[in-house]
Amino acid sequence: MSGCGLRPYVSAKGLEQLHERLSGRDLAIIAQVADLRMMSARQIEAVHFPASEHDSQPAAARARQRVLGRLVRDRLLIRLERRIGGVRAGSAGFVFAVGPVGYRLLAAGGQVRRFQEPTSRFLDHTLATAQLVVDVGVASRGGLLDILVCQSEPRCHREFSGLGGRRVLRPDAFFALGVGAYEWRWFCEIDRGSESVPVILRKCRLYADYYQSGQEQAKHRGVFPTVCWIVPDTRRAERLRHAIDHDRHLPDRLFVVTTSEQALTILTGGQP
Repeated sequence: MSGCGLRPYVSAKGLEQLHERLSGRDLAIIAQVADLRMMSARQIEAVHFPASEHDSQPAAARARQRVLGRLVRDRLLIRLERRIGGVRAGSAGFVFAVGPVGYRLLAAGGQVRRFQEPTSRFLDHTLATAQLVVDVGVASRGGLLDILVCQSEPRCHREFSGLGGRRVLRPDAFFALGVGAYEWRWFCEIDRGSESVPVILRKCRLYADYYQSGQEQAKHRGVFPTVCWIVPDTRRAERLRHAIDHDRHLPDRLFVVTTSEQALTILTGGQP
């Protein structure tokens, strides 16, 4: 019967002592994983263990593996059962979420979420959104842009009044990026090819309704963000672009459609 009904527990004093032992990088990793819901080891490495700060890329990977192992051991992070890229991906293919102790650390006495292993579809979409945030962050570190605002869900959600009462717009991400002398504002939607075109168009019409409300423009000197649909490949991009262009209910120039490969170019004001 030994161990029945028992689970490890960290007291408030123990949590305080653990917090004191964590480095700024440790805390930044936990906070970003919480913000994006899940991140792969490769994504965490790109942001928090850049090769430029280590002797080599393998050295950066070893440092990442050592730190993430410690954060999992202390239940600050959880390592998912599913990995990206299969066994051949090695430790870089592991996926992480915030663990119970990590949530207690971040919540400061608030409610702790109970983690459930995600579906493949949810995991794919979440990691694709995380990858966009990672790519923008790496570009900022390289001096290609300045991140003025970066909001993931639910911080990027917008509530507004419309037909039928209160409505909620739920982008996957919002960015305000400084590029040269210009500021580019974007609502980003990650499409993994799993939704039907009618579902996509309904979401576009919700954006159009929010645009017509004038709420966003009133807060930002008349500027409404462009809505960027980011899709897996050119075939999907052409299909969505055609559907959006031929929907008479949608305003002109409110939407752009691009591929994951071209997304950063579009977000910084370039042409596909």
